[in-house]
Amino acid sequence: MSFIRQADPSTSCAENPYMHKFMPPGSVFPAQRFVSGTELLHHGPQPYNAEGYSQSGFSGTTSHPFQKSFYNADSHVESHFSDATFSPAISNISQQNSQSLSDNQASDLEVEFDEDEIKLKLQELEHALLDDDEIFSDLSGSINDEWNDNMKNNNDWTNTMKSIMSPDSPKASSPESSLCCPDISNGEARHPKQLLYDCAEAISEYSVDEAQSIITELRQKVAIQGDPSQRIAAYLVEGLAATIQSSGKGIYRALRCKEAPTLYQLSAMQILFEICPCFRLGFMAANYAILEACKVEEVVHIIDFDINQGSQYITLIQFLRNNSNKPRLLRITGVDDPESVHRAVGGLKVVGQRLEKLAEDCEVPFEFRAVASNIEDVTPGMLDCRPGEALIVNFAFLLHHLPDESVSIVNERDQLLRMVKGLRPKLVTLVEQDANTNTTPFLARFREVYEYYSALFDSLDATLPRESPDRLNVERQCLAREIVNILACEGPDRVERYEVAGKWRARMAMAGFAPSPFNSTVIDGIQSLLKSYCDKYRFEKVHDGLHFGWGDKTLVVSSAWQ
Repeated sequence: MSFIRQADPSTSCAENPYMHKFMPPGSVFPAQRFVSGTELLHHGPQPYNAEGYSQSGFSGTTSHPFQKSFYNADSHVESHFSDATFSPAISNISQQNSQSLSDNQASDLEVEFDEDEIKLKLQELEHALLDDDEIFSDLSGSINDEWNDNMKNNNDWTNTMKSIMSPDSPKASSPESSLCCPDISNGEARHPKQLLYDCAEAISEYSVDEAQSIITELRQKVAIQGDPSQRIAAYLVEGLAATIQSSGKGIYRALRCKEAPTLYQLSAMQILFEICPCFRLGFMAANYAILEACKVEEVVHIIDFDINQGSQYITLIQFLRNNSNKPRLLRITGVDDPESVHRAVGGLKVVGQRLEKLAEDCEVPFEFRAVASNIEDVTPGMLDCRPGEALIVNFAFLLHHLPDESVSIVNERDQLLRMVKGLRPKLVTLVEQDANTNTTPFLARFREVYEYYSALFDSLDATLPRESPDRLNVERQCLAREIVNILACEGPDRVERYEVAGKWRARMAMAGFAPSPFNSTVIDGIQSLLKSYCDKYRFEKVHDGLHFGWGDKTLVVSSAWQ
């Protein structure tokens, strides 16, 4: 998530542009790890260098717990990934470091609601409000939210993943295994993409036997170490299998992509943010907006409801180091659940201590405060907002995890936005993935997942080699986790509920926010940085938001609000 370019290529850390910015205990933050100069726009990306991913400094690390066991809904089972195929999750790059409308609610209201009718009305309201024709034009019906309850509960994830790793499955791309949609009217064998769509359609029609037969066939044609189309197909197969087996919830809980394996290494999610330019530039755009809002302010207070490992703020603090207009005090308040706050590896208090050390070395007056609370329980009084300070709230890949009105009458998503509006912040930054996996029915949701993640997997091909352990770990622990949750979970269990930019604009407007456009300096700077990447990465300004994508598909959108 950091966007720091080494000031001196001759230094040792220049070998690895994604090296963890935190040193072991007792050391200081050397200046060469951070950008020199006065312009944040100079913090450009480094081109990928395979040699820069050699192990150094953490030779005695142990394997990630995921290598050893895998949690299912009912019990722990063996990992479904072959140790011979995957390198440990502690990989080369890793050195950087609601509830639905239920029967009891209906009874409380003394009115019986038809769940399908409510869903239909919500979709019609969305369509009328946002005019998202491209999203709803291909809908072919709705799948019941209780689908998983009607399926046989089976914990076969271990065997299914072993099967796609078997010697008989293809390990590299080939013309025969590439995903395409051929015309099958002439009786030719269906290719993986066509099989995937046929399987999703069979599931939507409750044709379990047909779906299972297609899954068996698909597992002989896809592999997680092939080309991007092979990789996305392999994980989609298992997402569809988990839908039938009702195992999505257990799989999602088992894959801990946000937890760092050791104290000085990045989690798989942080690695994703580092290696995918769309995510990196999305964070960078938010940082630009925050820095613009910080100008001439005496005290700046940033509230972050999902700070992760704190990497986003390294660039901010480093930039302020040489800024004559830096605030007299920079405060950051991080919110995390009580258990995570005190975690020894990657816990919020540890993150705060590291940021405090960095700020001290950069001579930036700094104060960090950890709030141990679940987001739905946060109140304004817990955030310690003070008179006279410029308040900024950062929402980076957080809001889509909160249930909205389609899941719960509480609507935690809009409730949090209204609470933040009541704090009267100077700026709110929003960074989100641009996809519609929230209220769409199963079959349309599958199409959305296929298109979005196909572009994302394809973009990683331009960043890391296919055999890279970091890439395999990111795809396995983050992207596969999201795919399984989106496809195989319903109701409150489905937490990866992305929305398109138009829906976020509507939510922000209904909460009382107005757009805060990015200035031309920011836009010109990002366009300049994008030239350092593959020309298939794209960037455009749409409705005061910045859209980052691959080819024709937008992946990440950054926006700022007042």
